[in-house]
Amino acid sequence: MAGRRSRRPRGAPAAGLLLLLLLLLPPPAAPAQPPAAAGRAAGLRMDQAWLQVRREVPPGEGVAVSWLSDACHKCLFQVLGSVPFEEPGVAVDSQHPMILVVNSTVKGKEPCSIHYHFGEFGNYSLTVRSDHGSKKILCNIVINQKPVNSYLPIFFAFFISMGILITLALGKFCINIEPIRNWLYKKMNPRETDRLINSELGSPRRTDSTSSDLPAGVWSTGSAMPRLRSLDTFRGLALAIMVFVNYGGGKYWFFKHQSWNGLTIADLVFPWFVFIMGTSTVLSLSSVLRRGCSKGRLLLKILWRSFLLFLIGVVVVNPNYCLGPLSWENLRIPGVLQRLGCTYLVVAGLELLFAKPVPDSSSVEALSSVFQDLLPFWPQWLFMTLLEAVWLCLTFLLDVPGCPTGYLGPGGIGDSGEYPNCTGGAAGYIDRWLLGEKHIYQHPSSNVLYMTTVPFDPEGILGTINSVILAFLGLQAGKILLFYKDQHQQIMLRFCVWTAILGVPSLVLTKCSTEEGLIPVNKNLWSISYVTTLSSFAFTLLLLIYYLVDVKRVWSGVPFFFLGMNSILVYVGHEIFENYFPFKWKMRDTQSHSEHLAQALIGTSLWIIISYVLYRKRIFWKI
Repeated sequence: MAGRRSRRPRGAPAAGLLLLLLLLLPPPAAPAQPPAAAGRAAGLRMDQAWLQVRREVPPGEGVAVSWLSDACHKCLFQVLGSVPFEEPGVAVDSQHPMILVVNSTVKGKEPCSIHYHFGEFGNYSLTVRSDHGSKKILCNIVINQKPVNSYLPIFFAFFISMGILITLALGKFCINIEPIRNWLYKKMNPRETDRLINSELGSPRRTDSTSSDLPAGVWSTGSAMPRLRSLDTFRGLALAIMVFVNYGGGKYWFFKHQSWNGLTIADLVFPWFVFIMGTSTVLSLSSVLRRGCSKGRLLLKILWRSFLLFLIGVVVVNPNYCLGPLSWENLRIPGVLQRLGCTYLVVAGLELLFAKPVPDSSSVEALSSVFQDLLPFWPQWLFMTLLEAVWLCLTFLLDVPGCPTGYLGPGGIGDSGEYPNCTGGAAGYIDRWLLGEKHIYQHPSSNVLYMTTVPFDPEGILGTINSVILAFLGLQAGKILLFYKDQHQQIMLRFCVWTAILGVPSLVLTKCSTEEGLIPVNKNLWSISYVTTLSSFAFTLLLLIYYLVDVKRVWSGVPFFFLGMNSILVYVGHEIFENYFPFKWKMRDTQSHSEHLAQALIGTSLWIIISYVLYRKRIFWKI
């Protein structure tokens, strides 16, 4: 690991450490309730309920129950069981609403259909009876024992966090009141008081162009432009959510990746990380070129960094270790760091080809100066357009054996079970053909809900093309910051314009729906609508953070700023030490959202503290 040390900063954010330490406290657990105890006694797991079927039909008449989750698009109904069940009841899913259909073995009887959302650890009865006045089956749901409120731990954690933030905000407000400040000057060392007021949790003085506690050599990216805290804050925020999600996110469904089409919180963070990598790339290359570094030397650095990212992803952070010791038979070739490495290689190499040491605004005509961050780089846009054309042609024109051309579905029981082995269409076929089934991800998010049986890699070859497109859009955000340096209104206006420009194709391609669009938003495929949607979100979020952190300076980016300064170290470290104490421990109740949520919060908070300590020690891992 390459580290760099320099003098210690003048102060520590005491209030920030208090916030992080308080986050270590597990959220209060929901009171013990009989339904939960009864559910666990029945062998239920989280996100399950217990269903009994009471049959009130004539003797000799058989009844079969089928179910279909609302989250499973165009799926086949699955048999829940025939009455009487072999067991006194059956476990059913409580994450999403479902449709229950009751069919009679007697011909001519209309089935009964009921739409219901079961609660976690609830105990229910499905009463089935015949309507003697008609040829119908009547059914209804009866609650025997109420379910638990599985969202209470999140509510508690949210309110505790809001309470801490409000307390810190009030403390900061009080410190800025002159009588209180004068009293502090009398009671404390004036130099220490000044440090407290201007610490990371306070507002940097408006006359300062850099952070009050950072040496110029660390904070400055070059004489022309100070380092933007908003970029590291954005990166750190995405990384914090990524760590929290990877540590389980309390085992809530919205902290897991979407089964196929659509978005959850977990689907936001990786593309944001790719986006901000593109933003940082253009600023970094411009800074290094201003210092006189040759393009040949920079190209070698780009190649080396891309190779290291790919190597670390293959050898160190590889989920196929669970299939056995490291060997070529089990080695997963694609992955998060591998995609970052390939994306960085293309985007940084292309930018280096056209980069100039200093933006030459004088060469742009005054009439078109509003496009000075676009017009000189038309070859790059042409290359990206051709690259996207390649993705579209391969996705919609490639002949995949046994699958319809242009198929974008999950396979399995989706699409009425017509294409069970076509998961991902052309994207899945290319990976299985070029890499082999054993060298890609073995447990995609689609295999639980859609019951897919073929491996599929969400970081596969075809999706990397759109990852490059997304990073290039992040590169555009960096050019806006570079060309309109210190022109805050111009920068924010352009961020708003790009938010709209990218939002329009998202609306057109998706038809404002999850499943019915021309190209749905899909993280597994990294569809073009996914790229435009997440890029639009990224411009909006970067605009907000830039306004708060670098323009108004009402927030210094703490605690996410520390994570952003050591992002690769934190990502690799949290993957390596995920199953070790204190990041994980043997739980007293593995079916409790409370304990899983506490574990995820503690693990994430520990990495925030680690990144803060490394920041204080001036240790940064650079690849």
